[in-house]
Amino acid sequence: MTTWTDEDMAAFLKVVDAGDDQTGGGTASAVAGAMAAGLAGMVARLSIGRDGMEPEPYYREIDAEAQVLTGSLLRGGREDSEAFGAVMRAFTLPKCTDEEKAARSAAIQEGMVGAAKVPLENAERCAAVLGLVTRLQGRSNQNAASDLAVAAALARTALEGCLANVAINVESIKDSQTAAGLAERAAALRAALDQGEAVDG
Repeated sequence: MTTWTDEDMAAFLKVVDAGDDQTGGGTASAVAGAMAAGLAGMVARLSIGRDGMEPEPYYREIDAEAQVLTGSLLRGGREDSEAFGAVMRAFTLPKCTDEEKAARSAAIQEGMVGAAKVPLENAERCAAVLGLVTRLQGRSNQNAASDLAVAAALARTALEGCLANVAINVESIKDSQTAAGLAERAAALRAALDQGEAVDG
């Protein structure tokens, strides 16, 4: 069973803290993805041994994957907050001399790359959660149908939110090759999400 550490709980509480300016949509999206993964795992466990369901190993595998994703997305939420914090700190660096300006610019760019990579990695995890939900659709305990529906909605919203954070941060990356690589990975996830919504619709 996945447990919340004090750090995970702190990251979650920051999401609902209106006075916190560092923990934003990226962290909220990752936490939503973690909740979706947790629900998917629960639905899988509740489907074991039910009449007309898949063999037990089918659900055990989904549950195990869901627990890993829950933990990684909770950590990813904290990492997103830290990545944005690095960008904020970079903007406060001195810029009086040419050397300071260069160092500040380099720090900002490094921070922006991190601020795009972290939500992209979280987006990939959210896509994996959505995949687990898809594997459970039509093959799970109907008494938990509402839980699976919530998992699907949270996973999609989480993926949308992560991709939005990637998009806005990629715009500030001056290295065109790095920006293009990140944008390409995000576009692939966007295409998969759009196709999945059309199929599930």
